[in-house]
Amino acid sequence: MARVSIVMGSDSDMPVMAQAADVLEKLGVDYEMTIISAHREPDIFFDYAKSLEERGVKVVIAGAGKAAHLPGMCAAIFPMPVIGIPMKTSDLGGVDSLYSIVQMPSGIPVATVAINGGTNAGILAAKILAASDGELLGRLKAYAASLKDDVAARAERLSEIGYKEYLAGMKK
Repeated sequence: MARVSIVMGSDSDMPVMAQAADVLEKLGVDYEMTIISAHREPDIFFDYAKSLEERGVKVVIAGAGKAAHLPGMCAAIFPMPVIGIPMKTSDLGGVDSLYSIVQMPSGIPVATVAINGGTNAGILAAKILAASDGELLGRLKAYAASLKDDVAARAERLSEIGYKEYLAGMKK
């Protein structure tokens, strides 16, 4: 059973939403993913949002651009945590999406990550679930340790070869 539902308003959001799915897979968290437009198919959206709780979903990750109503509409219907991912847009660079998601009215909160912050949305969903799942908490701690180890390995590599060679390797 999916504990996280990842929803986006358009398949153009898929590369960012896939980041959330990738990190959930790494952490062993079951998820589902779908495309639903709150504006273009409101009846389908309402059925989806109303069914989440009874299907066992505990957290929703919703990505949206421009008017970005999808996360807020999920939060208005689904009684558990919703994480919004504002999508970078060509018009205003995603600031419009960010404001639309983060400026929710009192009583309808949406946790909001950075513009195009799919990875952090996946990690945040896992952290929410880990509050009542000790095994997942252990996997999150191991994930954090691997990030630390990666930074240390990069610093060591830089000191070994110098910045010019390091930069040249990054450009490949």
